[in-house]
Amino acid sequence: MTDIQKLFEAGVHYGYSRTRRHPTMTPFIFGQKNRNDIFDLEITLEKLDEAKRAIQEIVASGKSVLFVAGKNEARIIVRKAAEKTDHPFVCSRWIGGTLTNFKEIGKRIKRLETLRTDKEKGNLDKYTKKERLLIDREIEDLEATFGGIADMKELPGAIFVIDPRYQEIAVNEARVMGIPVVALANSDCDITHVTHPIPGNDAAAKSITYFVEEVVAAAEDGKKHRVPPKDEK
Repeated sequence: MTDIQKLFEAGVHYGYSRTRRHPTMTPFIFGQKNRNDIFDLEITLEKLDEAKRAIQEIVASGKSVLFVAGKNEARIIVRKAAEKTDHPFVCSRWIGGTLTNFKEIGKRIKRLETLRTDKEKGNLDKYTKKERLLIDREIEDLEATFGGIADMKELPGAIFVIDPRYQEIAVNEARVMGIPVVALANSDCDITHVTHPIPGNDAAAKSITYFVEEVVAAAEDGKKHRVPPKDEK
């Protein structure tokens, strides 16, 4: 099966209705079927290859790629893939300032790490049952919000986003910080600030899974070619 056939099988070619199309997506549209936009899969494949090369180079340079997917169709798929391959991720509501105020976000992550350690060492036993319950709830909240980036000690080299329209705040923060954005974008997305757009269906699980696996594979390949710092040689 060719790569084009794989894209077709995953339903990548299905866009939204023409009335929802954002002008920046017009170059990637092949035509319409039943009033819905159909992506040109040859262009999608070209853009995917460009994005994968960028991801490989970024990871090979020693930087991380932050995976971002907040909408229901994508969050479980992205989280499982990121956890399996040890990449940072945000698969819940994007917290404003995650990139633009990373230092302050680091304080919340530090709080999470401290509470985790105290609980593991039994240091919370000195508190009352009610106080421990409140601390457990705080740990759960911090874990849900920052658990995916707890090990991200510096700003990522790039972010990979499912649906830049849905993740507009994340994309804008990356732009402000000069961080490249790789994004799977449907026909309703504004890709003005997306460095490497991948035009395709960002709503169907099969399509999302295909692209996540491709990007993860590119990141893993980048790890294999990573040159260790001089002090690690």
